[in-house]
Amino acid sequence: MKSRAPRHDPAIDHVNVSVYTIPTDSPESDGTLEWNATTLVLAGASAANCTGIGYTYADRSTATLIKELLAKVVEGRDAMATSANWQLMVRAIRNLGRQGIASMAIAAVDNALWDLKARILGLPLVTLLGAAREGVAVYGSGGFTSYDDARLSRQLSGWIEQGIPRVKMKVGREPERDADRVGVARRAIGSMAELFVDANGAYTRKQALELSECFREQQVSWFEEPVSSDDLEGLHLMRDRAPAGMQIAAGEYGYDLPYFQRLLSAGAVDVLQADATRCAGITGFLQVAALCDARSMQLSAHCGPSVHAHPCCAANAVCHVEYFHDHVRIEHMLFDGALTPHKGVLTPDRSRPGMGLDLKHSDAEQFRV
Repeated sequence: MKSRAPRHDPAIDHVNVSVYTIPTDSPESDGTLEWNATTLVLAGASAANCTGIGYTYADRSTATLIKELLAKVVEGRDAMATSANWQLMVRAIRNLGRQGIASMAIAAVDNALWDLKARILGLPLVTLLGAAREGVAVYGSGGFTSYDDARLSRQLSGWIEQGIPRVKMKVGREPERDADRVGVARRAIGSMAELFVDANGAYTRKQALELSECFREQQVSWFEEPVSSDDLEGLHLMRDRAPAGMQIAAGEYGYDLPYFQRLLSAGAVDVLQADATRCAGITGFLQVAALCDARSMQLSAHCGPSVHAHPCCAANAVCHVEYFHDHVRIEHMLFDGALTPHKGVLTPDRSRPGMGLDLKHSDAEQFRV
């Protein structure tokens, strides 16, 4: 019997990081926050004459953590060992805290390492992960509280015209106006489209309960963070008492597995959300998907559609991904290969290796900080 030649997996040569801040196309706000720019932190990981890229939407300080700590943790390590590299990064930030910037820094590098592994193997990432479906449904997301009624109507109806059958708007900044704004949205999209609302935790429990009844009149089927995602009892109350057919969702601010376990154990949501640019990358996202599988719970991916498309097509529990206005705009500005949905479905491009994204260096340079 012939003995096999020893296997030599490629080592990670280098990890670099860059930061891009892109102004919004107009001032934006939700129930609890206002902003006029979005920052993307991009990690690049190289091995075997290939470079993988991954990113997070975070503060520029996230890049400092990648450069000064995480790059050194994974450089020289086996590029094929994504799980081992993820564990090393998680251990390395022990004294910094697992949540927030540290987890988003890990996310950018982990996403880059998955992209790198797939590129070395010459595979689209969805094939490497093991496809569960050909494409993932999307919902158009925006409808900011800073929009007047005319702009709100144009944006939401525009997604319907593009073939996206479900849309989400922001509520919560002026609760006394929200019932009327949701009525404007319903008239703009017609009676057949699904309408989601997102309060970003702006309401009190009693406000959320009262407004859920108003929203029922406009056939709202998704109420995201009606109260703070830290108020597990409040979310559980909403899940119990919200009108039939209205799903309660939360989870976008989750950074580690215990957070998601607490949400599920509290019976706080009908649909769990997770974000691979926050929850320590694709590795963390797939762990959350496994939790949902174990509980027969649906999982919805928060924002960053181009980074989520491949893992969402590999995770059984996923129901859809958020096609968020800001991130869609940024991903198409900065990346060749950014995806556009067809008939409301985002389908990975299997002709391209990895996540299928390549930075448009000349276009991106004007936003580099």
